[in-house]
Amino acid sequence: MPVVQLRQTYARLGIDADLGQQSIRQPRPDFQITTRMAQLDATYRKGDLTIDQSRSWEALGKGNVFQFTALVANEAKSLALQGIAKRVEIGNRLAAIHNGGNPIADMAADNFFEDFKFNYEGPFSTDSVDIQYRANRPEVNYEPGSVDIQSKTNSPEISYTPGKLDIYLAQKNSIEMIPPQLDLKV
Repeated sequence: MPVVQLRQTYARLGIDADLGQQSIRQPRPDFQITTRMAQLDATYRKGDLTIDQSRSWEALGKGNVFQFTALVANEAKSLALQGIAKRVEIGNRLAAIHNGGNPIADMAADNFFEDFKFNYEGPFSTDSVDIQYRANRPEVNYEPGSVDIQSKTNSPEISYTPGKLDIYLAQKNSIEMIPPQLDLKV
């Protein structure tokens, strides 16, 4: 029995696509920097040194006039009292002539070797110099510096190039019918 043949071809679509291009560029920000330097002003004053060596000069007998006069007056008073005591002792020795001996010759010999010393020096010690030091504080004035930063941001630069999309029919659909061969001779 003859058969009719059917041949079918499906449609085929073609797609041609290119991606879009995007670029983003961010320029750096612009800065303005203003700086004010810190100020430091320092004034240093020398310390005060006081040296009092008046007691050393007094111990050496070279003090001021008033101290020297006071020392001489005290020493003279002491020597006067010692002189009175010595005269009393001499009188007592002469009065004791009944004890024998030669008191006048003995007193002459004592007077010959007598050391008369007038002490006009003051007392001496190892710390007779007074030293005082007073440090002066420095005067410091400080003004802090500053930094002023101004910045301006730049907007990003964005560019986009769209891609393309082509959709087309690459193959058409079709149906083909092939009839059987009929023998027409009969």
